[in-house]
Order: sequence, then C-alpha cells, then structure tokens
Amino acid sequence: MAALQPVLLSGGSGTRLWPLSREAYPKQFLPLAGDHTMVQDTWLRIAPLSGARPIVVANEEHRFLVAEQLRQVGAPAPHILLEPVGRNTAPAIACAALQAMADGADPTLLVLPSDHVVRDAGGFRRAVQAAMPDAEAGALVTFGIVPDAPETGFGYIQAEAGEGLRKVSRFVEKPDAATAQSYLDAGGYYWNSGMFLFRASRYLEELERFRPDIVAAVRAAFAGANSDGDFVRLDKDAFAASPSDSIDYAVMEKTDHAMVLPVDIGWNDVGSWSALWEVGERDANGNAHHGDVIAVDTRNSYAYAQRLVALVGLDDVVVVETDDAVLVARKDRVQEVKQVVAQLKDSQRSQAVLHREVHRPWGSYDSVDMGVRHQVKRIKVKPGAKLSLQSHAHRAEHWIVVKGVARVTRDNDVFELYENQSTYIPIGAKHRLENPGKEPLELIEVQSGDYLGEDDIVRYSDIYGRSE
Repeated sequence: MAALQPVLLSGGSGTRLWPLSREAYPKQFLPLAGDHTMVQDTWLRIAPLSGARPIVVANEEHRFLVAEQLRQVGAPAPHILLEPVGRNTAPAIACAALQAMADGADPTLLVLPSDHVVRDAGGFRRAVQAAMPDAEAGALVTFGIVPDAPETGFGYIQAEAGEGLRKVSRFVEKPDAATAQSYLDAGGYYWNSGMFLFRASRYLEELERFRPDIVAAVRAAFAGANSDGDFVRLDKDAFAASPSDSIDYAVMEKTDHAMVLPVDIGWNDVGSWSALWEVGERDANGNAHHGDVIAVDTRNSYAYAQRLVALVGLDDVVVVETDDAVLVARKDRVQEVKQVVAQLKDSQRSQAVLHREVHRPWGSYDSVDMGVRHQVKRIKVKPGAKLSLQSHAHRAEHWIVVKGVARVTRDNDVFELYENQSTYIPIGAKHRLENPGKEPLELIEVQSGDYLGEDDIVRYSDIYGRSE
C-alpha cells in the first residue's frame, strides 16, 4: 500500500467572510466552527490516517501563520510551498506532487482545502480508506457531497449508476435554482467538494496530458526553488508563467480516470456568513451567536461579537463586529460583502487587508490609538522571538514594559527592561526588541513623528528573512 501524503491548500483570501477574514489573516486561520482554527481542524481530521509531514501550499505572507498553527496542534513540521503569485489549484497541486516525489517516492496524495467544515471526521476517514485501493491503482478520486438542498452555490458531479465509488459521468457548473432542484429530484448528483485522492505521479501524468504548459512552468518553478528551513520558495518568474487553472477544468473534467465517492459527512465550505449560520449551534429561535450577544425578539440570525452586541426585533440578519469594522446584512445577501471589500481596495483602505491587530512571525501588534502625529500600539512578543534590527526616518518611539522581560538594542547599547520600566528610541537609531524570557512579553509603544506608516522601516538584519 502506498503511503498517504496529506496536502493542504491554504492559498485563499476568504473575502466573503469580511470583516473577520481579511487578506493578511484569512478564514483558514480563524476558529470559525469550534475551538481550533480551520487549518488546524483540517490537519486533526486526517492525522489518524497519516503520520507524514503535511505538504502545505500557501501564500508567502501566510507562511509563519501556517507553521505556527500546525505546530500548536502537534503536526509534524510541514513542507510549506510558497506561491509567489496565485495560479489556482491545478498548478498548486502539481507543486505538491513534485514535492511528494522529491525523494523518489510516489505517495497517494490526499488533497484538501484548509478552510472547510467536516462534522463527521470519522466518516470522512472511512471514506478515504475505502477509496485508497482505486486511487493506488491509478484512479483520480474526488469526494461528492450528498446534497440535502437545491444549492446553487456549488458545482455538481453526476455519477454513473451504482453504489459507492464509481465513475464520474460529468461535472456541471453552479446551476440556477430550478436546475439544482432537478438534480436533487433525479438523484445521482453530488456537490463538488474540492477534495481529491490520487497518486502523485498519476496526477502529473494526466495534467501533462491535458495541460503540458502548466506542468512545464511548475517543473521550472520547483527546480528553481529556494529552500529556507521548512519553507520552499518557488521561483517567481517561472511560477508566474504558469497559466491559472483549477484542477477541475485542467484535469478532472477531461480525464477518463475520474471517480467519485458520495459521502454524507456534515460538509460545508463555509463560503459565506449564512453558511456559518447553517453549521452553527442555534437556539430555540434559530439564532447562531458567537461571543457576547443578547437577542430580543430576534430569529434566524447570526451574530459574531468581540464586544457586547444586542439585537432587537430582527429576523434573518447577520451582524459581525470586530475591533475596526461592523458588518450588518440581510442573511440572503451576504454574498454581496465582496462588493464592500472591492470598495475598500479601490479606496486603498487598510481594512481590506489588515485587522487592527496585525500578526507577525515574532508575535503581534494592535494599534489602540492614532492621531495626526502619534500612534499607540500594544505589542506582544513570543518567548525567544525578536524583531528585526531596524531604524525609522520619521518617528521616535517610547517603549513601556507591561509584562515580561524585554531585551533592547539601541545603537551600541544592549540592556534589559522589566515590568513598569521604559526607554526611548530616537529617530534614526538602530534598534531591536526581543523577548529573552519564557513568558510572553507585552509592552506599550508610543510613536511620535511626522509620518507613522509601516513602510518607514529600514531593516539591517532579520531572523525571519524579511527584507521590507
């Protein structure tokens, strides 16, 4: 039996779940359906099937988030393939296949989006085990979700007559409501889950057969990749030369080796706030709430709150509150949140990309106050972590330690600060902050100057390989 190699696809931006999901911190890194984040849940779902190091295909900007979140749930150190630009799933999976075969093996890839909900994890694992023999024999297997409604937001797979794993008859695009109902009435149609099982070599063979241009670009990008610990940086020019295409269009709709296994596993792609309402625990009035929410005479609504949110006399609404934005929408129109994100991007507003609390490989910072010539940040530094050695041309900084121990480099001086102690970093001084202790470091930073943008940084050295 071939080894099972998990492949997690983590390149999405999750804009339909704004304001909670943003480009710099998309939905796969959020605990939307339980205590764990979605990428953590994806790994935990399949961990009993394979002890292999997962292969993760991710955005360059998310590399430390992926590594840290998987570390937190005890996953083996992953191979993280960094896409310099997005090119959809067909090239991404091809890169994962090349990584899986780099040591001469030919494992069976279990390819999973990292931002889906599967309530019946055991049922999914049993489905994978049932499909393994056919995948090892050369089939390209996908998992079709048994539909429970005429859903218009998913593509469908029509299976040939029979039971269990069977040949795919055809893939069909997202239908209108009447067509979706006809699929449900006819039977034999299943939602396209975007989950796959096949040998690494078989996927590359079929991709080469139908899209040799993608394979050529990906091979060049992988051959020119640079390794940085567990990170594999694909060659930017070569990868950018690859056409952008999904695995469905590039391979699955064309190959005569596609098979589908229908499954009923409590699956949801959580592609909208209404989908989160569907998978959430609802009260007697049909409300699904997360956080400190009071609902009076309110029904069938979803609320996500970081502070107290009160709903009065509302039906079928979504209310999402974060530190710097509030979304209020009718539940049947939440897909239009993409238009909000588009307007934010057109206006170059930071809320399209960043939360108020911004995560970095060393920890995070939260901009708690800002004026014309000042900004106040709450900074958290992980044990053993350090910021880059840097300077600023336009701002000075005051640091006040709230918790833990700070080691400070300021030009030629190196010293430590303890709780309630402070220091001053003049404009132009080379400085570094690090946490030498075993507990998190928390401090308040007060910036003052004529320009306070994050691009006012000159980096001289950085343990995380950042140049800007």
